[in-house]
Amino acid sequence: MRKQIWSMLVSAALVAPGAFIVGCDREVAHEEKTVKNADGTGSHQETTVKEKSDGTVVKESEKKVDNTPNNTNPR
Repeated sequence: MRKQIWSMLVSAALVAPGAFIVGCDREVAHEEKTVKNADGTGSHQETTVKEKSDGTVVKESEKKVDNTPNNTNPR
């Protein structure tokens, strides 16, 4: 009985790392665009295209807008 449990534990230890090696995403394209206005506002847009390990292609877009004006000049 003890030998069977030991062999199951050793087998599980050898198989477990292989379960996590599935593959990773490959980045196909990456583009960043930043726009700054004279009043201090601006936006930043980032687009990433990735190919997953199963061959599907995923496009992710992220846009951040900063509408806080730059008020360094007191009136």
